[in-house]
Amino acid sequence: MEAVSASPPPPPALSMLDYVASLERDSLPRVLQVCSGVYFQGSIYEVSGSEVCLSTGDLVKIIGTELLSACCEDIGTKERSELPLDHAGLFRLVLEERPYSTVQEIVDVIPVEPNANSSFSFTCHHELRLEDCVVRAGEVLTILLLEQQEGREPRLRCRVEGRQGASSEVLLPISCCGQFYEHKNSHAYSLRTIVAKPRLLNRHFYHLSAKVSGGPFRISPIYQVQAIMHLRKNVVNFPSSLEVDVVDVTEQSRDITFVTPLTLAEVMSQPQQSFPTMAEVLEGLEAKPLLKCHWSKGLQKGQQLVLHGCRDSAMVLASTLPGKRAQQHFLISLRYGGRLRLRPREFAAVYELHVAARRMPGLTVTASKHSETLEEGLNSLSAGDQLEVLRSQTVELPGDGRKQVTEVLVCRRLLEADEDEDEDEDEEKSEEVYLPMYLEGPFVEKIKDKKKYSLANMIQRFALPLDVKVATRDTDLQSDPLADFPALRLKEAVMEPVVVASLPSKPLECFELPSRWLKLALCLSEDPLPWAKRPPPKVCCETVIELTEAFYYEFHKLSGECDAPPPLPPKRPVEPLKQTSRTTAKDKKKSPLCHSGSPHTEMHALKLSAENVSKRPPPPPLPPAPESSDKAPAVIPRKVSLVGAAPPSNTYSRTPHQKNRAKSSDEDYEVIDKNMRKAQESIMFY
Repeated sequence: MEAVSASPPPPPALSMLDYVASLERDSLPRVLQVCSGVYFQGSIYEVSGSEVCLSTGDLVKIIGTELLSACCEDIGTKERSELPLDHAGLFRLVLEERPYSTVQEIVDVIPVEPNANSSFSFTCHHELRLEDCVVRAGEVLTILLLEQQEGREPRLRCRVEGRQGASSEVLLPISCCGQFYEHKNSHAYSLRTIVAKPRLLNRHFYHLSAKVSGGPFRISPIYQVQAIMHLRKNVVNFPSSLEVDVVDVTEQSRDITFVTPLTLAEVMSQPQQSFPTMAEVLEGLEAKPLLKCHWSKGLQKGQQLVLHGCRDSAMVLASTLPGKRAQQHFLISLRYGGRLRLRPREFAAVYELHVAARRMPGLTVTASKHSETLEEGLNSLSAGDQLEVLRSQTVELPGDGRKQVTEVLVCRRLLEADEDEDEDEDEEKSEEVYLPMYLEGPFVEKIKDKKKYSLANMIQRFALPLDVKVATRDTDLQSDPLADFPALRLKEAVMEPVVVASLPSKPLECFELPSRWLKLALCLSEDPLPWAKRPPPKVCCETVIELTEAFYYEFHKLSGECDAPPPLPPKRPVEPLKQTSRTTAKDKKKSPLCHSGSPHTEMHALKLSAENVSKRPPPPPLPPAPESSDKAPAVIPRKVSLVGAAPPSNTYSRTPHQKNRAKSSDEDYEVIDKNMRKAQESIMFY
């Protein structure tokens, strides 16, 4: 019967604090397995800015440690407190009652470094006979240093307390046997010295400060642990004071691979020769993604992706014009194969012409309706006037002795001319007009260029923003989403880092993942590529990405290119109203204190009003009260209407139709028209 080999016992479980304190830095990396603790299954805790999720059975690979502080634990009460390394208090060793049988045991448990002189004292319960001297029983020996000479046994140099001269120092071989007991010593240790000496960490201490009560204390160093965890970032930082028990399983986990998630920005940093490769989505897009593409729904946890490479892609942010339908937004790559044609823009006021002309000099527009100014010296417009925007300047307007300066837009009014006339005659038929900034339109841009441009050529030739129309669709796309819109507004050109990817079911149909905007966690895998041959086949990439409304918030937050809105155009001046002798009801309600004038005038008006109140006649007396009677009031007889009698007049009845109504003359309409025009000119325009 074959003997069954017993499996080795599992390693003992230690607290994270004790394990890291006893860890030798030369043995890193070490793999730990979480056994138990207060960090329960699936719970996430934020420690020093890092999220740490510790569950029973998790594996943690420690790759580095850094000393942070010290933990001071009361042996009796088990209370813990964290102390900084520069703590000003000092500590003294607690005497141990157990005896040491050899000098070697004393050397193993005490600090014998050169800077630890006179830090440890002991006695021997029997007499020691050495080569050149004798140490009597009970004499106190204080360790000075450990001497090591080549070819000789190491010896411990000690000072015999109470002796003078040459006999005050003795040399004890480390093989010397006896019953040695630790003796009280006045040497004190700083906190930094204790945590730096592994031999002192197993000892107990008293605090020398009278303000600190309790003790004895056990001191343990607290380290900042740099570790790699499964499905976490490359390095996770957490303190060793986490109350969890761990087991060292380094030898049993040699073949375990720690999966490290990568963001799209971290994928961009991978060497170019590592592409193409397969990847798995560890953390998918949010419930409300920024993209509306058909492939965005498939970027969920567990989805396989083919990563073809990384690059910087030149794109243009575009939107449909506002109208009855909801606006749609796109990112269009400069590799877009469609042809575009300029489309006239519309402007609501002269101020918008001024803003657009600064970006595109030589702007020519046509006025769509009649617009009239109120100031003398400025020009009005008629429907159909063609204007070429020249410049903006300030002009001085004539007034009633007051100097009034306003900003105007200087335009050239282009008059219609025959095709056979010369250019000199055209210039004679054009005139400069001065338009106030508040003057309303609408104005329609006049475009002479009817050419078709590629998107890249249009961006180089014209300044953005720009209104365009897709004249020829992109034939490389199965369905060009831009061809059906009557107009698009190209807003801004951007250069974005992207990851080129595709789905394994359609590996040759690629799409671009903007690394700045998408929060996606991937894991590179060793799975085979969907194609067998090398190099990879030629792929086609989508050039149009549809965006959501939430994209604008994310875009401006990440790019930082959100400009302040332009200032409002100047207000239209108000024509002063003529003074009339008629007093309004509002003026009648005002008290004399509200009238403008000197304080003396106001007080005089107040006094007169008080006198007028005192001279008013008294109110009439009240009518006499009716005499009380027990009789019921007389019944008023019901009124009976006579047949054929005319009914009484009713204030709320409808006005009867006048058959013989006099016809209105044209003069009446002219009077009404003048009154209405005066009321319109009195309104303040904004």
